[in-house]
Amino acid sequence: MRLDKFLCECAFGTRTEVKSAVKAKLVTVNGKVVTDCGFSVSEKDEIFFSGKRALYSKYVYIMLNKPMGTISAVTDKEKTVIDLIEQVPKRGLFPVGRLDKDTEGLLIITNDGELAHKLLSPKKHVDKKYYFKFSGTMPENAVSLFKEGIKLKDFTCRQAILEIISENEAYVTIHEGKYHQVKRMVRAVGCEVEYLKRTAFGQLKLDENLLPGQSRLLTPKEVELLK
Repeated sequence: MRLDKFLCECAFGTRTEVKSAVKAKLVTVNGKVVTDCGFSVSEKDEIFFSGKRALYSKYVYIMLNKPMGTISAVTDKEKTVIDLIEQVPKRGLFPVGRLDKDTEGLLIITNDGELAHKLLSPKKHVDKKYYFKFSGTMPENAVSLFKEGIKLKDFTCRQAILEIISENEAYVTIHEGKYHQVKRMVRAVGCEVEYLKRTAFGQLKLDENLLPGQSRLLTPKEVELLK
């Protein structure tokens, strides 16, 4: 594999950034400075980038704080979540599941199809937690209604945990991911979602330091939480 491609896939920057670093003599291979971006390397080589060991990984796991106005898809006429990723080459990356265009929050981006399948499998019942603002007045029995399973036109939702935190704010944890599910559940009890943000996926929580549109690689510990 080319040295610049190897470094990109190790998340040391874009191809342009990596090439600049190589030419600036910031990269060593087996103890020797290499300035040729096309230099052939393998996983067995000891490669350092500005003093940091470059460890190749077949799979990439990224946490994105999805902003409003972006599409949860690989390609689209409008701006997609993949367009926001800068840490690694985008080829092969895809979002795990989807968030509506007007929904913000935690979205996992990866190239690991097997893990994505497990996380999205209905049999796994992976929790998804959302913060939302709403208009209208929640009925006094809203918490128990969500716990029993909200009945919608086409299906009955599984048990959900509703936590009301103010007159117009709440958290809800669901175990499915049906189309517009949270909005439809809230509407079923007489309210309307005005703002929606996913704050957790399974045991993985959204990094509060990430602004909408920002992303970062998951730590090994966070990857283990997902697995």
